[in-house]
Amino acid sequence: MSCPICGKDTAQKYRPFCSKRCADVDLARWMNGSYAVPSGREENPEEIAEAMEDALREQFEALTKKPH
Repeated sequence: MSCPICGKDTAQKYRPFCSKRCADVDLARWMNGSYAVPSGREENPEEIAEAMEDALREQFEALTKKPH
């Protein structure tokens, strides 16, 4: 099996990659959005914004709530 990043032979410790560097490159690609798994659900921007506002409001209220 070859490393999906650079094509070298894989190392058992980092399988399916050849090194920690290639494993980190792959992780960075997932984290920055270079890779994406398609969703079968259509996104509604208004629904997403409302959910984010609700989450932020809950966090703010939890932080500003005075202990008894």
